[in-house]
Amino acid sequence: MNRTDRLYALVEELRAAAPALRSARRLAEGFGVSVRTVERDLLALQEAGVPIWAEPGRTGGYTIDSRATLPPLGLTVEEALAVAIGLGALANSPFRDAARSAARKVTAVLAEDDARRTARLASRVHLLEAGDRAPAPTGLAGALTGGRVVRMRYRDAAGNDSERTVEPLGYIGKGEDWYLVAWCRLRDGIRAFRGDRVLAVEETDEVAPPRVVRIEELDIPHGVLRPVLGE
Repeated sequence: MNRTDRLYALVEELRAAAPALRSARRLAEGFGVSVRTVERDLLALQEAGVPIWAEPGRTGGYTIDSRATLPPLGLTVEEALAVAIGLGALANSPFRDAARSAARKVTAVLAEDDARRTARLASRVHLLEAGDRAPAPTGLAGALTGGRVVRMRYRDAAGNDSERTVEPLGYIGKGEDWYLVAWCRLRDGIRAFRGDRVLAVEETDEVAPPRVVRIEELDIPHGVLRPVLGE
């Protein structure tokens, strides 16, 4: 049994036994592998977001939410490499923590040989960066997904600091730069805030009102906007 099949089988074994516990030794014997291998597999599943819990002690073991299952990814090495490159390109973005977590989850459910091959190929791909940009605050990622009004301290191109209350509408990425597109209450209009110029972010409890953004309102002089998932 290869690792991918074993990961699925581990989930189903724990799900069938839940809420009873299964020790790593019992699981290892059932799958014909070492205890260490089972423990690595269980850790990989946990890192992939599968709700597995460990109970310590002599009578302890592992259990799972009985509703859980592991959906098949079915990624080829080329697809996994593309995902790794795409996530790696987010290193300066507000989404970098989520990107690292997603990369670990993808790797965790790949077959061992595919994971090694993907890592080997990914080590040959590099991104050329100027290296003079501070990463955008990760708090900006939650600004959009949380749907809340945000207060932030912003430094403009002239070096002037100001306090802004904004309603997040979206993001624009250009090279190493990431811009938060938002309705600025100070300016009473849509503005784009460059991520590395955001000095502090605080998400409020106020739900941002719905607004529609039209591309022509963004007044972008160079380049063409493209949605991340294509047309």
